Amino acid sequence: MITEVRIRAFRAIDDPGSCLRFIEGHKKVLENHGINKVTSSNDAWASQRSVFVVVVESTDGARLFGGARVHASDGIHPLPIENALGPLDLNIYKRVRDHQADGTGELCGLWNSIEVAGLGIGAIFASRAALALSTRVGLTTIFSLCSPVTVKFSEWQGGKVISDIGNNGTFYYPKLDLLATAVFVKDLIQLPDTAPLEKQRIEDLRKYPKQVTSETYPFRKGSPAIQIDYNIVIPNTDINEFKIVP
Repeated sequence: MITEVRIRAFRAIDDPGSCLRFIEGHKKVLENHGINKVTSSNDAWASQRSVFVVVVESTDGARLFGGARVHASDGIHPLPIENALGPLDLNIYKRVRDHQADGTGELCGLWNSIEVAGLGIGAIFASRAALALSTRVGLTTIFSLCSPVTVKFSEWQGGKVISDIGNNGTFYYPKLDLLATAVFVKDLIQLPDTAPLEKQRIEDLRKYPKQVTSETYPFRKGSPAIQIDYNIVIPNTDINEFKIVP
């Protein structure tokens, strides 16, 4: 059983090798679920300055267990949720545009390998790190597109279903027999809708982006503790970089 991992973050363009490993790992997980192509997912993000990557890996860096991405809305590249839902509901473009001036983006690409299934690696810990680093790069709100299983995790972390798009926030995506739900965290700074325990952990990571701590998956009783070495420091950032004024 995996008992120790490290979670680190970087700007996509600063670590092409890790981006490639992320792409290959995520693709394999999707294929295991019968998903061979996702409209909103392609490899172009690896060359975009506005994309930040969180990876969960072994302490020696040899194995990649999962991860997540944060796409900052930069006024140039559409967010993955815009690419996914735009053809189905044009209102998603306005929703993103309405929040660009204050810094918005998307938490996406969440995945974990079978090796660490049930430990909360992708569902909680990688996304927690992603939310913590989002404010450190100037984002104040964030979108996500969730599978039915991951909606509850997003709600635990402060997400609310965007009920006025699609069918009460749901869409058939990435294929006709699968549902996806659009969610939105309206205040990454104060986290008013986040579960108290999760809010405390996100705020702590934001304040101390390099730390080693023991974490337990909150959604499985008796889940074993896992030691996580976090490093979500992103060098050369400007909190105003992604505040896009129309």
